[in-house]
Amino acid sequence: MIKYAEVNRMITAKKYVKKYWKHFCISVVFLTIEAICDLIQPTIMSKIIDVGVANRDMDYVLKMAMVMLGISGIGAIGAIWRNIISSNVSQRFGSELRLDLFTKIQYFSFGKINDFDTASLIMRLTNDVQQVQGFVHRMMRIFVKAPLLSIGSFIMAFLLDPGMTRILLLVVTIVGGLIYFNMKIGYPYFRKVQKAFDRVNGIFREYLAGIRVVKAFHRFDYEGERFEAVNQELTSISANAMGRIAIFSPAITLTVNLGIVAVIWFGGLRVSQGRIEVGKIIAFINYMTQILHSLMMISMVFNGFVRARASYERIDEVLQLDNEVLVPKDCKVTLVEEGRVDFDDVYFSYEGSLRDPILKAISFTCSSRETIGIIGSTGSGKSSLIHLIPRFYDILKGVIKVNGVDVRKIDPKLLRRMIGIVPQKTILFTGTIQENIKWGKENASSDEVIEAASLAQAHEFITSFPAGYDTMLGQGGVNLSGGQKQRIAIARALIKKPKILILDDSTSAVDVATEEKIREGLKEYAQALTTFIVAQRITSIIGADKIIVLDHGSIVGIGNHEELMKYCAIYQDIFYSQIGREGMEYEK
Repeated sequence: MIKYAEVNRMITAKKYVKKYWKHFCISVVFLTIEAICDLIQPTIMSKIIDVGVANRDMDYVLKMAMVMLGISGIGAIGAIWRNIISSNVSQRFGSELRLDLFTKIQYFSFGKINDFDTASLIMRLTNDVQQVQGFVHRMMRIFVKAPLLSIGSFIMAFLLDPGMTRILLLVVTIVGGLIYFNMKIGYPYFRKVQKAFDRVNGIFREYLAGIRVVKAFHRFDYEGERFEAVNQELTSISANAMGRIAIFSPAITLTVNLGIVAVIWFGGLRVSQGRIEVGKIIAFINYMTQILHSLMMISMVFNGFVRARASYERIDEVLQLDNEVLVPKDCKVTLVEEGRVDFDDVYFSYEGSLRDPILKAISFTCSSRETIGIIGSTGSGKSSLIHLIPRFYDILKGVIKVNGVDVRKIDPKLLRRMIGIVPQKTILFTGTIQENIKWGKENASSDEVIEAASLAQAHEFITSFPAGYDTMLGQGGVNLSGGQKQRIAIARALIKKPKILILDDSTSAVDVATEEKIREGLKEYAQALTTFIVAQRITSIIGADKIIVLDHGSIVGIGNHEELMKYCAIYQDIFYSQIGREGMEYEK
């Protein structure tokens, strides 16, 4: 009985089969021409020996030699075109599979992304796709030709001498059994090999990402031991996998060679009895040799199939995942150009269960053009709350509305187009500073870039660089300080000119004076949009129209600063712990 997962894999593969089956068939035609040419030659050789050489007829020998040369030329043309088509199709298939995998990952919700280790996704996108692509290439070049040669050689040998083909039949049966056991034993090991590659890739990626910390704490020996452990694990698993299948290739060669010995032995006896000509024995041995090479090729292809199958299942595991954030069929195509946000009894959990939710019974209204501050202790759910507005995750219960429309009924692309976000962890990309700011608005002018950078208090330090806005940034903005990266990220969000601006602890690495300047710059700009400010520092949100105080995933206070100082004990504790009781003067 076919399992559900196997049905899904067949559905996924069907897309590529449908697109490339014609090219595959053309390749098979050229393969068939090449195989037929290879099959005819031993028979011609037997004729040359049994007729031309035996009768000392040089005209016949030369005539048949020219025929052999012509057939070889036709076979060569078939091989050339077969190689061209198979290489072209396999490369296009690999490219499309990589793109489909990349596109699928792009549209994953944050929850789905978190289900996979980053290193594993990289391996699936690179090494696993390469394994599958290589198998497709080998299949079009070898896998079809090998059975054609095997079957054709068997038929031609049968036509030469039906009695001797019993040896071939026995050899093929034994080799077929060896190939079957090769696949059966090798597959589980090669799946383990790919997972071991994931772990090696993960450790190395983690080391490169944290190399400054490693240097600071001089933990080279520890990191070396970690890498050596996973590297040795990969070596051990790979050696086990190769060791398990290493016996099969020599066993196949031995079986076929024993078959050739049997052909020579019994053939010699039949020649001495005058029951078969010498040329036919030579042709028979040639066909036996062709079967040997064909079976060896089939064995190699099946070894590749074992690896490719393990890799394709890992790729398909990603392709078959349903995205949690679905685009509804009746989604809203247009939105009112306002930024009102409503939370109505919202519950949320990363595990998808109401048993222990991260956010509980969240209800509040944020009117258009209001500034909302969100504060609370670490782990209180601040970032989780604001991630629900652009629908990075779907809620378990309740409703979130933007401009009066449930976000689950809005196309995510349209929803996120009207939202500007400065994430808690600043991510910049390799390229110039200007290119990074233009991520918010691809067709922005230079004046818009400068305006956004000025509002984010980034213009001054950018122009201090020799190349200014054309300064190249390393991976992740490695050549900038934390505060500089945050200000560029703020500029990137501002240039988008969104209707809703979300600042998730986006000034934590900026000094107080610069933060004050950023707030002043945003005051006039933010009058036209709704702003959510998530902060650890109470000074970042003290002037907000409305402040939401979170504790253990619940709202324990909501109001402006003065109101919260009167009745919200947790807000008072935060205020006094950060500013002190003498900080009451701060309010005045």
